[in-house]
Amino acid sequence: MTAKVFLDYDQAGLDREMNLRGRWPEHQDYFDRWGRDSLEVRKACRCHIDLSYGESEGQKLDLFLPAEDEEGARGDGFPLLAFIHGGYWKSLDKGDFSYLAPAYLERGIAFASLNYDLSPTVDIAEMVGQVQRGLAWLVQHSGDYGLDPSGLYVAGHSAGGHLAAMAMNPVWTASFGLPTTIIKGGCSVSGVYDLAAVAASLQQDELQISPEIVESESPIRTVPEQAAPLICAVGAEETREFIRQQGVYVEAWAQKGLSCRGLNLPGDNHFSAADRLAQRDHPLYLAVLDMIS
Repeated sequence: MTAKVFLDYDQAGLDREMNLRGRWPEHQDYFDRWGRDSLEVRKACRCHIDLSYGESEGQKLDLFLPAEDEEGARGDGFPLLAFIHGGYWKSLDKGDFSYLAPAYLERGIAFASLNYDLSPTVDIAEMVGQVQRGLAWLVQHSGDYGLDPSGLYVAGHSAGGHLAAMAMNPVWTASFGLPTTIIKGGCSVSGVYDLAAVAASLQQDELQISPEIVESESPIRTVPEQAAPLICAVGAEETREFIRQQGVYVEAWAQKGLSCRGLNLPGDNHFSAADRLAQRDHPLYLAVLDMIS
């Protein structure tokens, strides 16, 4: 009988669930397209690239602003959607996701794409803290860029979905002198909500997630007592474990009386799901717009 390493998975089974690039060998095609499209967006849009929000090399962000005459700005400035990239906490870059920005800019919504130091340079707990620092920086510097300081929304994909979910718990805001209500809403796409599954899989060789980090940095183990509304989306073609984790996380929010809307994305895999954040007629994009408006 094969030993179970996490829930009902044996080692080989869990490794298959968590080996996303192995499951979809065409992932490089997505990365290449994202990079090409994002480069064109940075050439065409009003943007500030590589703004530093911390001392390390990874703590930088790109900020995209609507056209100055764009309709939709609130009286106190443009609302802002801050996006956190994925890559299993060890790869990809903020610049790979500039392509998402125009769908929001045209609706009068500013868009930021955040970097953070990756594994093995730092552990996941430090990444969580860096993202929080980046979000605080955006609020604190909102006046420099015509942003509404009370209109901050956060989104992320894959590992970035995990980091966005962690940012939705407002326990961190006081250390930056911000109110607990500073984030008005969030969206996690294909997020990881229980690090225990990652730590028991083949990804552990590179990530080295400690038991303490599993407890302190897993969204499912740190469900907030209060939080702004959250959207969680997962592709219908994703692995069983990613779909399971979303269902458990959405239910955990409901049990706390919090607003968390789960969205199933028919036909989408782990990588195509990210594109739906900028597909103008897609329910995920429309749900994010509705949340911001």
